[in-house]
Amino acid sequence: MRNASKSCQNICSFTIFQLLGWETKMDNPTCARCGKNSLLTDEVTGEQFCGKCGYVITEKSQESGPEWRSFQKDGGSDPARTGAPSSLMIHDMGLSTVINPLNKDASGKPLSTSMKSTIERLRTWDSRSQVHAPVDRNLRQALSDLNKLKDKVSIPANVLEKAAYIYRKALEKKLVRGRSISAMIAASLYAACRDTETPRTLKDVADAANVKRKDIARCYRLLHHELELKMPVVDSIQCIARISSKLEISEKTKRYAVKVLKEAQERKESAGKDPMGLAATALYLSCVKNGVSITQRDLAEAAGVTEVTIRNRYKGLKAEQSVKP
Repeated sequence: MRNASKSCQNICSFTIFQLLGWETKMDNPTCARCGKNSLLTDEVTGEQFCGKCGYVITEKSQESGPEWRSFQKDGGSDPARTGAPSSLMIHDMGLSTVINPLNKDASGKPLSTSMKSTIERLRTWDSRSQVHAPVDRNLRQALSDLNKLKDKVSIPANVLEKAAYIYRKALEKKLVRGRSISAMIAASLYAACRDTETPRTLKDVADAANVKRKDIARCYRLLHHELELKMPVVDSIQCIARISSKLEISEKTKRYAVKVLKEAQERKESAGKDPMGLAATALYLSCVKNGVSITQRDLAEAAGVTEVTIRNRYKGLKAEQSVKP
């Protein structure tokens, strides 16, 4: 009786394995863990495992290729991912859902009048439900202002992501409370430019944001102190390309100006000086050396400094060139 019950149990288990799509292979070797001759193979995934102890012998390797799918109606081969990647530039990181503004159903037919009013009401409540706290409203307004500054200052995407990250950190530490959102987001953008060594001055950010330079500087000092930001020293060589592009200076003149600044940095002559003023002075010295007709006023306006700054820096760089071996 005991052998009959055991054989019935084996038949039942064999039937269940067949229903689940698992193929039994009686000629397989024994299991490495329990030693029983009960290895099974899943027909769907191709996994081979033991039917007694569950030990997996072989696994199907995962495909390392792209996981996109094509949703085009015309059956084109251009693949498209299922959604946009998450971004710090979006207040909800891009993880929320949006009701399509087109008043059409899944088959492309226009909605009826009653259904259209219902969908409009759903859109309204959907947009309201995404903002639960004043922090969310603050973040949405700040990131909207940052998106407007993107085209005015010509900032790349990585700098915008860094600025949004700095503002989120300031919002977590409640540094924005009692202060202007426009000034704080402009200060975050300036801090991101300094951190990524993007040549943008405080005046450029202030003009684009329509905020006083003094307010942005105050907020920047607050961010620098409270968030313990470690800012690299601004390289004056990067400012040469910006100034020369405004004045259409030749490549030969720019290269000599870069050479002058590198020698000044080696001699520690550029420490503690305005990088834009040094770049404008090096360009003026290069123009004089190569016989290019340009005035100090033009260079000062392009660099955003005064003519007195260029004259004072010119004396030091010219004296350095004269004592150079």
